Amino acid sequence: MNSELVLPRVKLSNSHSVSVIDIEDDALPRKTADIVSDLRRVFKSNKTRPYSFRLAQLKNLVRFLQVEEEAICNALHQDLKKSKFEALCHDIEFALKDAKEVLRNLKKWMKPERPKKTVANFFDDLYIYNDPYGVVLLISPWNFPVQLLIIPLIGAIAAGNCVVIKPSELAPATAQLFANLLPNYIDPQCYPVVLGGVEVTTELLQQRFDYIFFTGSPQVGKIVHLAANKYLTPTTLELGGKSPVYIDSTADMDITAKRIMWGKIQNAGQVCVSPDYVLCTKKVQEKFVFYAAKALQQFF
Repeated sequence: MNSELVLPRVKLSNSHSVSVIDIEDDALPRKTADIVSDLRRVFKSNKTRPYSFRLAQLKNLVRFLQVEEEAICNALHQDLKKSKFEALCHDIEFALKDAKEVLRNLKKWMKPERPKKTVANFFDDLYIYNDPYGVVLLISPWNFPVQLLIIPLIGAIAAGNCVVIKPSELAPATAQLFANLLPNYIDPQCYPVVLGGVEVTTELLQQRFDYIFFTGSPQVGKIVHLAANKYLTPTTLELGGKSPVYIDSTADMDITAKRIMWGKIQNAGQVCVSPDYVLCTKKVQEKFVFYAAKALQQFF
């Protein structure tokens, strides 16, 4: 982690009288611990468990994406110079589709499952109850700062968890938008937004969570996983990688080049499944390079 990425101040976003945390304050570890302990008290009160509560929060999350569409697009443009089309396609509509799918299925998913019986429990009534983990830490990346924050948040809310939301400090306008607006739509007692840089994330990782969801680089993913090991905390690590494309001599090169270059330049190439390199023969390579250049000229 690079200390140069630290923002000068950290704020627990909330228009409901939540204090400001200064990253130079010696009390930062205590304050991050307070955030988690407060959330644990809220979770233990069973506030987030009822179907009606989860449903209302998810509907409000949909409202957030719809009502604040223009503000979200502006923040994405300010952080990444992302066009409105890409902001809608990659971030807002992508997240909306996921939220609506969860809303349609939430009641069914919350019902106990009835597994098949075996000889050992033939006379028993068998149920599998899907319980929430508890207090979740959600660390999102900068390349899709809306989609890759909202989508895991949808799952965490639907499952009945409390969530510490940590947007990327490398997309500061989008992070500030979440801090300013999200508490107006979903319950800030259950889903606080924490802004800040590496020091804040490091302090959060010192706390005991019941689940950690991280999207980012393998290097930082190892740090997150190491911190989770201390408490055997289950994690989801969505990490970047290198994605090859194989082209053989039977491919329609015009179409192939267009599709590969379309995938490569999406979000300026900052996509975890972006095609990074091509495997092919020398003859195919020469043909591909010609059509790839032609495709780029057509795109731009």
